[in-house]
Amino acid sequence: MSAANMSLARGLATLAAGTLFGFGLALSTMVQPEMVLSFLRFKDFGLLLVMAGAIAVVLLTYQLAPRLLKHPLFDRNFQTHPSAWNRSTLLGSALFGIGWGLCGVCPGPAIAGLGTGNWDLLWVLAGIALGALAQGLRAK
Repeated sequence: MSAANMSLARGLATLAAGTLFGFGLALSTMVQPEMVLSFLRFKDFGLLLVMAGAIAVVLLTYQLAPRLLKHPLFDRNFQTHPSAWNRSTLLGSALFGIGWGLCGVCPGPAIAGLGTGNWDLLWVLAGIALGALAQGLRAK
């Protein structure tokens, strides 16, 4: 497969995965801040099932894909994702959690929520962008 065809195939696969992800977020009501805030206030546990299902799919995929496939569809070999816990990771995760708790959405559902016509989520995305900019400037 040529480089141009590989790039097109990757782009289409990314578009399909993003569309499926956004549809899943909308179907599970995770794009509605009211539902997420209700979950975070321990009033509605429906999203717990959504999260558990997502975790199960990811765990199975990460465990089974390298065993079933010789190599990934769009790469030469499977990659590992090392993570290091440090002060910055702890601070970033705390800020992310606080932001999620205050507004009821995180980046994926905020973007998918725009597709449902919830234009108020533009304020959330602006805050996410400002936070990312501040982190980028701080990390320099």
